[in-house]
Amino acid sequence: MPLDPARYAELFRSESQDQLESINRALLALETERESPAAVAEVFRAVHTMKGMSATMGYQALAEYAHEFESLLDRMRGAGGTVDQGVMDALFGAADALEEGVGQASETAVRSAAMGAALDRLTAAFGPAAIRITGSFAIADLETPAVPLEAVVPGEVVVDPFDGPGVIIRIKQAATTVLPGVRAFMVTQQLAKIGEVAAVSPTLDTLQAAESPQAFAIRFVTNATREAIESAVRAAGDIEQVSVDMLGRARKRGPTPPDEPTAESASARVRQVKIDLSRLDTMMNLVGELVIARGRLLQLTAGSGDPALDETMQQAAHLVGELQREITASRMTPVGQVFDRFPRMVRDAARGLGKEVRFEVEGRDIELDRSLLDEVSEPIVHLLRNAIDHGLEGPAERTAAGKAAAGLLMLSAVRERAAVLIRVSDDGRGIDRVRVLDKARAGGLVEPGTRELDDTDLLRCIAHPGFSTKDAVSGLSGRGVGVDAAVSKVRGLGGSVELHTGVGAGTTITLRLPLTVAIVRALLARAGGEHYALPLTHVRETLAWSPESVRRVNGKEVLVLRDEVLPLMDLRTVVQMAPATSVSMSREIVVIERGDRRGGLVVDELLGQEEIVVKQFDAANGAPPMFTGATILADGAPALIMDLGSLL
Repeated sequence: MPLDPARYAELFRSESQDQLESINRALLALETERESPAAVAEVFRAVHTMKGMSATMGYQALAEYAHEFESLLDRMRGAGGTVDQGVMDALFGAADALEEGVGQASETAVRSAAMGAALDRLTAAFGPAAIRITGSFAIADLETPAVPLEAVVPGEVVVDPFDGPGVIIRIKQAATTVLPGVRAFMVTQQLAKIGEVAAVSPTLDTLQAAESPQAFAIRFVTNATREAIESAVRAAGDIEQVSVDMLGRARKRGPTPPDEPTAESASARVRQVKIDLSRLDTMMNLVGELVIARGRLLQLTAGSGDPALDETMQQAAHLVGELQREITASRMTPVGQVFDRFPRMVRDAARGLGKEVRFEVEGRDIELDRSLLDEVSEPIVHLLRNAIDHGLEGPAERTAAGKAAAGLLMLSAVRERAAVLIRVSDDGRGIDRVRVLDKARAGGLVEPGTRELDDTDLLRCIAHPGFSTKDAVSGLSGRGVGVDAAVSKVRGLGGSVELHTGVGAGTTITLRLPLTVAIVRALLARAGGEHYALPLTHVRETLAWSPESVRRVNGKEVLVLRDEVLPLMDLRTVVQMAPATSVSMSREIVVIERGDRRGGLVVDELLGQEEIVVKQFDAANGAPPMFTGATILADGAPALIMDLGSLL
């Protein structure tokens, strides 16, 4: 019975995207080294995996294209030697066509024009003797045929002895496995990276046709450790149990009792299931409502005098908090899952401009809320493209300035308290402050008498919609939307943007993002009759207002805090509210910070801390730009959430 493609299409696209990223990484390594059998083998394995998945799904056109691509790679692998730029361009083009084919796989059964053109270019790059294979085909099992076993008891990891050298791996897929045939095929591909798969039972063709979770065995020739073998198997996903017989001899026929697993499999058992992100979004919204209800209930039952009710409410509040933390943790994803998309984009952009760029990525393991990570991908793209076009010089200009011909572009992530900092840095020419100032004056963005711009003013100018110092529009920039789009998006996510630049020393733009945008801890403040939420990400400390700590300098109030003199703002003025009729000695000051910049915010009253649920909203025309959302407080009153970073 054939698979229902509609049921598994999303999983196919997800797994294919992983393989496509592996292909691009390997091709980038090959382009750098020009001779890398390991990189060619990695591309071959990934294309082979995609061929198997496509055939299993019934996407014959894509499977045949992957088969021909694989055959050309096999010829390349056999020939060895270095590759020239023409071959590299053809390989990248073939990878792009493969990606396009994945996007169209469920929509068409015929090969696209892009696929045909990509194979023609690749064939030409390899010469007229290149192999071309057309028509239907069967997915090859493995080079060494499997030794058939008498039987594999369904649901149990049990085999008869294999003949030949190697270790025996017994594998049982999880009961919730989706697309088990593809997962089984991926097990063999993962193992092929660290050794030779000598035999599979049942045969790989049989496993790939399976529609229910399987138990199977593999004879594997390798020098890898037991831990490395188990890790490779589990990397395929949806593995309930794996055991490795390092002696290379299977026991006599008889099941491994499910309740007596080996010590290794018991200690390494991992249970995983893929969940659509929309379900996690729904769960986060529901737990957010629970948090609001928890606060309201705690407020209503406070001081009830009923010990049993108080105890039950405290227990319920604790459970809601634990549920919130678990759901938040389940949404956290390493930034590398998005960062790994950018090397190929940087390579193509640099080649299009005739520049040499050395791209480095750091902090791939730093975790961020998945939905926030997806949203910040676009700003990162804008900043990378701007750095390549505006920041980095061409090889000749760099050499003349005493720099390496290849410019350094770095994308990094680092954890800082309750925030994640994502930085895009380059060692290029830096931002021309004089040119920006001239353009800003012409556009009325600065006061006529302004003589220089600090980093904050510089960012404000270049982030203005439509602002650009380029006289001509290129395919990458010149329309004045890159930095503007990045800053608007990041601030809309409750984050902030910082800029540091120096002439000839390059530019660094830092995106400061909260770990999650759904539920945050905030300080509640009052100005007049209105309540405002101040996220603790930018709060350094609080103190009482006093005449001794507040001075006037050049007609403006400043806060004298220990050895620092900080600018002072009044929340009433910030939100365009009428000033207080009299200065109350009970007013308080919130010391806020963004990077190395600090200031004081005077509020009428501080109401305490609270976990708030962030609700996005579209601000009314003419509203102050420092609000990033709204929330409902424990007493049911609404409050606006402030972007404190924008005040500095």
